[in-house]
Amino acid sequence: MRRGRRIAVDVGDARIGVASCDPDGVLATPVETVPGKDAPAARRRIAAIVAEYEPIEVVVGLPRSLNGGEGPAAAKVRTFAADVAKLIQPVPVRLVDERMSTVTAAQGMRASGVKSRKGRAFIDQAAAVVILQSALETERVSGDPPGESVQVAG
Repeated sequence: MRRGRRIAVDVGDARIGVASCDPDGVLATPVETVPGKDAPAARRRIAAIVAEYEPIEVVVGLPRSLNGGEGPAAAKVRTFAADVAKLIQPVPVRLVDERMSTVTAAQGMRASGVKSRKGRAFIDQAAAVVILQSALETERVSGDPPGESVQVAG
C-alpha cells in the first residue's frame, strides 16, 4: 500500500462531492461539496483543494451501468477527469468504478437519521467517501493502484 493522502471526487451535474483520506490510507472523510453547474469553476475549485491537500493521487468515480457498460454520464466524467488532470499535473488522476456509491451513501445517511432534503449536499460528500474507501480497499487487497489512469493529452 502506497503511503500518502488521496482525494476522491464524485462528479454530478448539480454537485461534486469531495473526500480525502489520511496519509496511511486508513480513513476517508468528507471535505466539501463543490457546485457542479459551472464546470470550469468546479475544476478550479478541485485544483485548489488538490493544492491544499497535496495528495499522491486523485480518484474520480466513473459511473457505469450495472452490467459494466458506460453511458453519457461516464463520458461526461471522463471529460471532467481529463480536464482536472491537465490542471493538477503532475498529480495523477485515476478513474474507479463507482457503481452504487450514491445509493450506499444515501442508505447510510438515512440510517443515521439525516433527512434526504437536508442531506443532498452531504450525500455527494458521502458518495466520495464510499468511492475512496473502495479504492483504498482495492489497493490494500491487490497491491496495485485502483482503477485506470487518466492520460493527460499533450
